[in-house]
Amino acid sequence: MDTAICTVFEKDYHYGVGALVNSLYHHGFRGIFWAGYRGNLPPWAKSLQAGNGYQELPIAEGCAVRFIKLETRKHLGFYKPDFMSQLWENYCPNIEVLFYFDPDIVNKCSWNFYEHWVSRGIAICGDSWYLVPANHPKRLAWKEFAENNGFVCERKLDYHYNSGFIGVPKKYKSILTLWQKLEEVAEMSGYADLEHLYGDKTFHQYPYLYGDQTYLNLVLMLNNYPLSTVGPDGMDFLPGGTIMSHATVPNIKPWRKQIIISALQGSSPTITDKLYWRHSQTPIQLYSTAKLLWQQVEILFGSAIGRFIRRAPM
Repeated sequence: MDTAICTVFEKDYHYGVGALVNSLYHHGFRGIFWAGYRGNLPPWAKSLQAGNGYQELPIAEGCAVRFIKLETRKHLGFYKPDFMSQLWENYCPNIEVLFYFDPDIVNKCSWNFYEHWVSRGIAICGDSWYLVPANHPKRLAWKEFAENNGFVCERKLDYHYNSGFIGVPKKYKSILTLWQKLEEVAEMSGYADLEHLYGDKTFHQYPYLYGDQTYLNLVLMLNNYPLSTVGPDGMDFLPGGTIMSHATVPNIKPWRKQIIISALQGSSPTITDKLYWRHSQTPIQLYSTAKLLWQQVEILFGSAIGRFIRRAPM
C-alpha cells in the first residue's frame, strides 16, 4: 500500500514531531512524513535538501521528513483538512492513503496494523468524551447547524472521535473538503473564529461547535463512507491501549514537563511521557545524551514518588 503520513506544527511542537517520526520509524514505517510548519524550522532539521515546494530531511534509508512552510491565518488545528487536501492535490497525488497524526502523539504499534486498519475504512480513534448518543442535545445541535446550511445527515453516530488522528483512503478524500467547508461556514455564520481553536463562545453556546474535533465528528455524520474505529484506549485515554499515546489536555506536553516537580504535586510520569523520551533520540536526535540521561533519572524518581503521592480526583 502506497501511504504517507502528515502533521502540522509550530513553536515547540517540533519536539513532538521528532518523537512521533522516531516512534513510527521504529515500528516499521518507511516512506515520506510531510510536516507543515509555521514559524521556524526545528533546530534538529539540518542538512536539508531543496525539493519542489518543500525541504527534505533524510533520516534513514527509505524514510524522510519533508517540511512545507504554511501561510495561513487559521489556527493549525483548523488547518488539518486543508493541509491534507493540499498534499493530495500538489505534492503526493498518487498515494493511496494519507494519515494525519497530531504532533503530541507517540506511536506504540506495528505500522502494518495501520495499513490493515485503514483498508477497512476511514480509520479513527475514540475520544476521552466517547459516548455521545445520536440523540445527545449537542449532537442534535450539530445536526441542526448542518441541515440549516444545506448539508444532509446520512448517518447516526453514538460515539465521538478524536481529531488527533485520521487515516483516509484516497477514494474517500472528499471528507477533507467537507470538513474544511463546515469550518468556514461556521465562521461565516458567526459560530467560529478559525484563528482561535477554542473560542469562548463555542463550547457552551449553541450549536456547540468546539474546536476542529466537532467538525470532524459532524463530517462523519454527513456521509456513509465506511468507518473502522477503535475506542479511547487507542490513544491511552483508557488503560490497556496498544496503538498510540496522546498527550492531550490537561496533561502537560512531555517535552515541557518537569517530571519530579509534577510527581511531588501528585502527577506521576504518564505512559506518554515515558514513550516520548524512549523515542527522543533515533533516528532524529532531539537532545544531548546528558539531557536524555537526566530525563531517565527524573522518570525513575518521579515514578517512585508517584507510588506514595497521588493527586486527589477532581
